[in-house]
Amino acid sequence: MSATGTSTLSGAQILLECLVRENVDCIFGYPGGVTLPLYDAMYDHPIRHVLVRHEQNACFAAEGYARSTGKVGVCCATSGPGATNLVTGLVDAMMDSIPVVAITGQVSSKLIGTDAFQEADTFGITRSCTKHNFLVKNVADLPQIVHEAFYIASSGRPGPVLIDIPKDVFQAHSHYVPVSSIHLPGYKVFTEGHTGQIRRAAQMIWEAERPFVYAGGGIIAAEASEELRELVETVDVPAVNTLMGLGALPANHPNFISMPGMHGSYAANMGMSNADLLIALGVRFDDRVTGRLAAFAPRAKVIHVDIDPAEISKIRNADLPIVGDVKRVLSKLTKVLKELEPSCREKNSLTRQAWWRQIRSWKAEHPLTVETSTSEIKPQHLMREIDRLSGGEAIVCSDVGQHQMWSAQFIRFNKPRLWINSGGLGSMGFGLPSAIGAQFACPEKLVFAICGDGGFQMSIPELATIANHGLPIKIIVMNNGYLGMVRQWQELFYNNRMSQVELNSFPDVEKLAGAYGFKGRTIESPHELAPTLREVVNEPGPYLLNVKVSSYENVYPMVPAGGAINEMVLGPPQPVTA
Repeated sequence: MSATGTSTLSGAQILLECLVRENVDCIFGYPGGVTLPLYDAMYDHPIRHVLVRHEQNACFAAEGYARSTGKVGVCCATSGPGATNLVTGLVDAMMDSIPVVAITGQVSSKLIGTDAFQEADTFGITRSCTKHNFLVKNVADLPQIVHEAFYIASSGRPGPVLIDIPKDVFQAHSHYVPVSSIHLPGYKVFTEGHTGQIRRAAQMIWEAERPFVYAGGGIIAAEASEELRELVETVDVPAVNTLMGLGALPANHPNFISMPGMHGSYAANMGMSNADLLIALGVRFDDRVTGRLAAFAPRAKVIHVDIDPAEISKIRNADLPIVGDVKRVLSKLTKVLKELEPSCREKNSLTRQAWWRQIRSWKAEHPLTVETSTSEIKPQHLMREIDRLSGGEAIVCSDVGQHQMWSAQFIRFNKPRLWINSGGLGSMGFGLPSAIGAQFACPEKLVFAICGDGGFQMSIPELATIANHGLPIKIIVMNNGYLGMVRQWQELFYNNRMSQVELNSFPDVEKLAGAYGFKGRTIESPHELAPTLREVVNEPGPYLLNVKVSSYENVYPMVPAGGAINEMVLGPPQPVTA
């Protein structure tokens, strides 16, 4: 039967036809009563469905797919608890601007509002945690809604969109007519940037004595890494990438300083604090970067480029705002910079040279150092070994906590879409399912899931998904026996009163992995680390490695809550000597 012929299709079949036209090749989901018509239509359909073990992980996996490819990730859940289990993932995608389309089942239309079995107001619940959401009331509206959802999710500032479909809409039949255009008069995306503002920005950049590029996840979302590199090299300006932007400028690029913020490097934070011009590109001035806002970059004028006008001057006033797609804006900006270069380059050459000397001095004065020990494995040592084996080419999916910050500090990313983590929401349990999504998206890539012993135990059921599909994910558990970041704050700011942070009864990973049919091992001696990691990488299938590290190691540098980013705690207190 032709999808576009005279015969009718069910709503479920129409949905799948629309997904095919959106080039969807993989859906992460979990079935239930009201989505049975959809799953029946999927039975012999070429779109691959990945059965996760929890709906939250379906959304996290869809994010991993989207973050590693730039394509829209798709997840699916049934009504009621299935849909509500997606909410954390939707908030996560919303905070980090990740394009996801979530499809949820709903009770039949005549039962909506009756407190029917497994009914929840999914449309109302997800209104605030999605870029847009739809409740489909008529099967004839379904094609237009599906294509609008994908357009909204992927255009402008990306984000999650939810489509809630009642069971009777899945079952209803209609003639399918392909959608040829999207018409959303109330939805406007500004892409080009104002020509006059771009020219003024170029003039400001050449006139600045201490310019500094502050680039974030918007660079990666816009596929603007090459444009960022060209800008940085044209002006020879120091640059930092935020936690969400790591890889936007290669870590091995001579102009790359590091990550800024609460656990950023001394050079990055001092550079931002002393700049006279911040070139803010695809960033939202997150509190974990700015620290105490009143003290953030106090002497700097700000050029802020962002596709979302709501972000401009929301946190820090922009002296020169440019609303537009950062890829297009940077391309135009660099062109103007090159036009002005002959007359402008020499103007501040001596002060620019002094600025670079100062930056390099800060880097040399307080570098990020790898701690080693002969008696215990230091977390920094673990991350550096993973970095050495990944070669700047592997996909690294991180959970949330101390290991996330050490990964960001010590693992170098020379390309975008290699570093996948929950930035804005900080969702524990994110690392393992996002690695599943990334591995399905990039089957040829080496994929690490770096987890803490806390976050890993939130995602243990997904070991079944990994085993079921033979995904060669390398799961590295950095096990310090604590909820490490919470313990660090209790130690430093709550008089060392350790309340409910010790993690007892961690499973025997050899038995745990073996129960799922793949290899697992625990190590705790530094001399075991390098050879074991080589064994992990060389294993053709999945591998679960439990690395017991120092229990009381803290992440430094650290900016205490409420502090300015130039008021860093650079290391543990040193004992007073007589």
